[in-house]
Order: sequence, then C-alpha cells, then structure tokens
Amino acid sequence: MAGDAQTRIREIGAKILAGVDIGREEALGLIELADAADIFDLVSWGNRIRAHFRGNQIHLCSIVNAKAGGCTENCKFCAQSSFFKTESPRHGFLDWEPVEKAAREARDNKAQALGIVAAWWGLKEGPVLDEVCERIEQLSQSGTVRADASLGIIQEQKIADRLKEAGLHAYNHNLETAEDYFSEVCTTHTYQDRVQTIRHLKQAGIKVCSGGIFGMGETHEHRIAMAFALKELDVDIVPMNFLNPILGTPFEVKEPLPPLEILKTIAVYRFILPAKEIMVAGGREVNLRE
Repeated sequence: MAGDAQTRIREIGAKILAGVDIGREEALGLIELADAADIFDLVSWGNRIRAHFRGNQIHLCSIVNAKAGGCTENCKFCAQSSFFKTESPRHGFLDWEPVEKAAREARDNKAQALGIVAAWWGLKEGPVLDEVCERIEQLSQSGTVRADASLGIIQEQKIADRLKEAGLHAYNHNLETAEDYFSEVCTTHTYQDRVQTIRHLKQAGIKVCSGGIFGMGETHEHRIAMAFALKELDVDIVPMNFLNPILGTPFEVKEPLPPLEILKTIAVYRFILPAKEIMVAGGREVNLRE
C-alpha cells in the first residue's frame, strides 16, 4: 500500500463511515497488510464501521442436521460427501419430533432461528420437496423460533416460491469461494448454480445468508472477489467460515489460517460490506481459540 499504512486505513475507514464504498484495489491493499500493528489498526476501524452501521446487537441461530451424510457433491472441505471416507454420521430426512426438540433447545438457548440443514445436491419437485415444505411449515407455525434452512441448489423459481409459502424466512447458500477458484473446491456443480440459487431466493422474498470458507488455498484476490460478488448479489447475511480440516477429505492437509490473518479478513469484509450482518461462523473456536 502506497504511503503510510495507518494513514490509508484511517482515510478509507472515514470514507466508509461517510457512506462512500471502498474500491477493489483499496480492499486488496488492506487484505495484503502484513505488519501486526497495521492489522490491529485495521481491526479497530472495522469495529468502528460495525458499530456505526450495525450497533452492538448480535444474532444467534442454531441448526438441525435434518439429513446427514451421503451427499452426491464432491466439495473438498465436506465430511458429508459420499466421495470421501470420514466418520460423519448418516441418516435420512428427520421426522417432526427431533426438529421440534431442536427448535425448543434453540429457543431455550436464546437463538432466534433454527436452520433445517440437509446434505444433498438440492431440491426438485417431488415427495422430498413436499416433506421439506411440511417440516418448514411445522417449524414456522410452532411459535418456537424462526424457520430457516440450508437445502442446497434450487434451479427453478417455483421451488423457492414454495419454500416461501411454507413459511421460510432465510436460506443459507454459500458461494464458498471466488468464481475463479471454485473448480478447485468442487466440480459436481458450478459457481453459477449457486449464484442462480441466490437469485431465485431473492425473487421469492426469502432472506439470503451467503458467504464462504476461508483457508482452502485461495489467494487474497479470491477473498476480495468473493466479497464483491456478495455485495453485487446484495445478500442479507454473510457467514464467514474458517476451514477446520476434516480427516478423510482432500483438504485434511490444509494448514489452519493464523488468527491474525482471520481477524484481518473479517475486518476487510466489514470495510467492503459495512451495513451487512456478518457472522463469524464455522471454525471460529478451532482457529481463533481465545
């Protein structure tokens, strides 16, 4: 970054507080900071931006693994892929009783939402979609917590519309990484499949929770590219996950990201997405520790 790094951080931070968007080159300059003092200054400004646009409120949500294991997709980070031999449990789609129990536990732990999560390619018309909609409707009408879901790819608008009619509030569908790096992570579906899913959800009036996983071998440029893609898609919630390498997956050999690199990445995402809800999600305990 040209000039004094802390001066540039302050200038860019003040510009964002004034309502001016950061540019890609500016964001890349921030994420390439290497000096610890500069990174701590960046994190401090990220916190100022968060306080200005989001305040001090946090959002708690929980999930229930409604269908586990045996997924047909080959996402290299995932223990539930049928391509890899892991110790991940397997079971079919859950009846209402265990979902109801999970909803009560979520409510008791002060969570606002329960996500119904399934390990599979996605949703098509048929009995599986009927059962999914029934479960969402039951959760939505139970009065315990809000009904959210993460159910894979949606290729038809009418399927997203059915989920909305059943009472779905928010849907998680991550981009996972930048478009240019996606084939290094998964080859059984495409980046565009994920983008189109997000567009169907937004058209249906469902809140979109979409982010990615960091530490899969991507470059700083890839991280910035994904952030701007999420900005362009205007997603509502951005979960930032940090790879926890699972034994038996192709990414088991990846080295964990240093905590300071993680904090820097979170701060830069706040600079790029100042008003969005950013969730520090999967891998936070393992990678950030205290």
